[in-house]
Amino acid sequence: MAPGGLAVDNLSRELLQSVVDVARAIFGAQASSVFLLDVEAYELVFHAVSGQGQRTLLGQRFPAGSGIAGWVVATGEPMLVDDLTHSAAFDRALAESTGYVPQSLLAAPLIQGDRVFGVLEVLDPSPRSRSNLEAVDLLALFARQAAAALRIVIERHQLDGVRTPGGLDPDDRASARQLMYSLQRLLDTSV
Repeated sequence: MAPGGLAVDNLSRELLQSVVDVARAIFGAQASSVFLLDVEAYELVFHAVSGQGQRTLLGQRFPAGSGIAGWVVATGEPMLVDDLTHSAAFDRALAESTGYVPQSLLAAPLIQGDRVFGVLEVLDPSPRSRSNLEAVDLLALFARQAAAALRIVIERHQLDGVRTPGGLDPDDRASARQLMYSLQRLLDTSV
């Protein structure tokens, strides 16, 4: 379920897949994923995966209080761990259950208002992908952009009224365009 208990539709799935594909490319990572929080079950659910585990992890759930993703949900803060063998927050058994145990990762919250509704993770990022922005700051900025874009899609479903056939209404289109410009500026400063 997406924020507000909504089912994730095809447009949202496409957006989330784009987010993990771009995050993986930005960081030269082995994998990237988006977990959304199922508040009622207090579980994190894989909603998009790029790279390692892409074919097997979608829909898998785990307790929201577990691992680094659980820590990010609880604190609302991004996290960078260069060596997971020495991290107390890393749940190795959980990672092993997914079939992929990373050596390092970046994680950032997806936030709506003052509430965390998911986590964007990048697994085993390339050390040379680091830019003039610290990697964790770059991922946090990208996660904020992704969360804003996802909110547009979700809010579209909550509004009553006429929609432009085959697309967003003019206000949504303007918001989406602004997000794209912001993301482009972010990417331009990271190169």
